[in-house]
Amino acid sequence: MGCMQLEHILKLVSSGDLDISEAKKLLEETAKTEAPAGQAIDDSLGYAQLDTQRAKRTGFPEVIFGEGKTAEQIAAIFERLMAQTDRVLATRVSADKAAYVLDKVPGATYRADARALIWLREDVKPAMSGDYIAVVCAGTSDVPIAEEAAVTAEVMGCRVERIFDVGVAGIHRLFRRLPVIRGASAIVVAAGMEGALASVMGGLVSVPVIAVPTSIGYGASFNGIAALLSMLNSCSPGISVVNIDNGFGAGYNAALILKNQLKRDEQA
Repeated sequence: MGCMQLEHILKLVSSGDLDISEAKKLLEETAKTEAPAGQAIDDSLGYAQLDTQRAKRTGFPEVIFGEGKTAEQIAAIFERLMAQTDRVLATRVSADKAAYVLDKVPGATYRADARALIWLREDVKPAMSGDYIAVVCAGTSDVPIAEEAAVTAEVMGCRVERIFDVGVAGIHRLFRRLPVIRGASAIVVAAGMEGALASVMGGLVSVPVIAVPTSIGYGASFNGIAALLSMLNSCSPGISVVNIDNGFGAGYNAALILKNQLKRDEQA
């Protein structure tokens, strides 16, 4: 076990947030899952095979997809990842499941707007760079997906500027926020209905646009398929499209763009 991980567990015990029996269990589980340098860790919970080395390969730990998992499963996976990484993110977690996990996992927080559970080690600091990601959504109904993107990018250490409810039905609202949007290193656009906002954005900015079709809309929107096809068929350049309602994927990709830009700036 790394010194930072051991120190964190000892601090939790000292503060009373973790009892001795739970700390012992966590230490034993960590000892079982640690492997010699260069070897993969076989971290099995029976119902889940955890990729505890993912952060070393990709720069960010494995993310828990909460939908379809029980609250007990999410909590167990969450605790196991906490012992191996400096941050844990679980997406698509309902409020009732989150309440269970928060009761079991000290230090975790729940972002209801994004349906996301988050835990950050104490020494993980938010990004202080002036560079940022803009997360833009067409309507208030698209906010949950936009928030999933924003929270994902923030957990990855990026600064995020939120620009909400600026869809094409009242496009003057978008123009008022263009200076902030154009200052971003990458832009996430979440839109349902006909998904036109992504095409409009692509014609106004000079940075990558990651479009997220949402399942918001009336019958012929087909739960986001209409917006997806509109975004895929956009004539505006510089637009990439993720799956319907995949705010996590959009936020992750935008964060990679920003973090690699910052890395190049540091090396220059």
